[in-house]
Amino acid sequence: MPALMIQGTGSNVGKSLFVAGLARAALRRGLRVAPFKPQNMSNNAAVTADGGEIGRAQALQAQACGLAPHTDMNPVLLKPESDRGSQVVVQGQVLATVQARDYTQFKPTLMTSVLESFHRLRAAHELVLVEGAGSPAEVNLRQNDIANMGFACAAGVPVILVGDIDRGGVIAQLVGTQAVLSDTDAAMVKGFIVNKFRGDPSLFDDGYAVISQRTRWAGFGVLPWFAQAGTLPAEDALDLRRPSAGGRLKVAVPMLSRIANFDDLDPLAQEPAVDLTMVPPGQAIAGDCDLIILPGTKNTRLDLDFVREQGWDIDIAAHVRRGGRVLGICGGYQILGRSVSDPTGLEGPAGTTPGLGLLNVQTTMLAEKHVSLVDAVHVASRQPVRGYEIHLGITEGPDRLRPFAAVQGSPEGAQSPDGLVCGTYLHGLFTDDRFRAAFIAGLGGEPSKARYSERVEQTLDSLAEHIERHVDVTGLLRIAGCL
Repeated sequence: MPALMIQGTGSNVGKSLFVAGLARAALRRGLRVAPFKPQNMSNNAAVTADGGEIGRAQALQAQACGLAPHTDMNPVLLKPESDRGSQVVVQGQVLATVQARDYTQFKPTLMTSVLESFHRLRAAHELVLVEGAGSPAEVNLRQNDIANMGFACAAGVPVILVGDIDRGGVIAQLVGTQAVLSDTDAAMVKGFIVNKFRGDPSLFDDGYAVISQRTRWAGFGVLPWFAQAGTLPAEDALDLRRPSAGGRLKVAVPMLSRIANFDDLDPLAQEPAVDLTMVPPGQAIAGDCDLIILPGTKNTRLDLDFVREQGWDIDIAAHVRRGGRVLGICGGYQILGRSVSDPTGLEGPAGTTPGLGLLNVQTTMLAEKHVSLVDAVHVASRQPVRGYEIHLGITEGPDRLRPFAAVQGSPEGAQSPDGLVCGTYLHGLFTDDRFRAAFIAGLGGEPSKARYSERVEQTLDSLAEHIERHVDVTGLLRIAGCL
């Protein structure tokens, strides 16, 4: 059955976006197409209808295919919890937490699940577009590989290699990758694409010819920079500094060290009334902001320490004293409470860390992870809203008597007595147009009438057209076995 794997010469070369655009192009040509990424490492996760989780990029690629996200689309998801360890999610469910030094030995046990998921997708669709992870040039990781050439060889899927000219050295990226691959792996590569070109692509004709001559790989095009990429949900932390709309309503978001699900912020950042600023480590939170959002985190207690190391706890307390508002989402909600307890050491050494104390609640970490799609009603605006939960722990305390939302009649989240500080476990709130408008209006801003989901759909169509103009899509489909 037809399939094609898109690998890159490194991280953040544009693989995820290219797969999404190629998937939409294939869909527009009438093909039933599905995305697949054997292994992803990201703390930006999406919740599937069956109560599992996959990488956010695969959820966007599923949308590009006209499909609902499914756990088979990303069978192995690594969610970093510390500098040396990650939670391992297999086919949507948490399997274990593994230290980096042990993962190489752990990987062989995962290939069976990876191939099971791939073959189910392959049987149900006319084309599966596979995204690699990192780079196949990391040959020190080739043994037991499930993410790049190890998967391609095991599943018999041809590979197209993408290089990023924007970061420089694209000739060396592509030629060098071939130089370090084994003959068997290099034979899986059927061609290359040069991505993120700024200016006139014809100016790279000579360089393109050099790559083709040196590698003997077919070239499938030079893809110019896609300026609308910033309107699509971000997955990589390298995208965190994307510009905001620059409106009058000032929103500050501290960049936590284990920041997670930061795509929550994308719809808000695109509102003309909002000036959303990501505050990097070492920089104070501006005193003139209207709202501080504490985002999700993969390790709440570590990020509580991180907040204090940056002095952000002092900035946030001063902001509240001036009458400023604070919203904590998921881990950010936990940070705002009086304490976070981890009695069994789920996220590190067992113990309790004092919170910021801006909400009178306490959080206790529990082994069972809560993952679900949620329909709720926002208490302050009475607006229905759809989001999702994905967290460890339960949060209890007096401020829960003033909930942020109601879920099937039960209270969700908490508010301080003066209403300035709110916390919720609900992700994805701002993608809901009605809630976003009500929230901005409640802060004194002027919401737009933009429909976020329509904007994403239009951008995916524009991306597909962009790829059709500059890349030999017919040739790629022929390599995949569709033609």
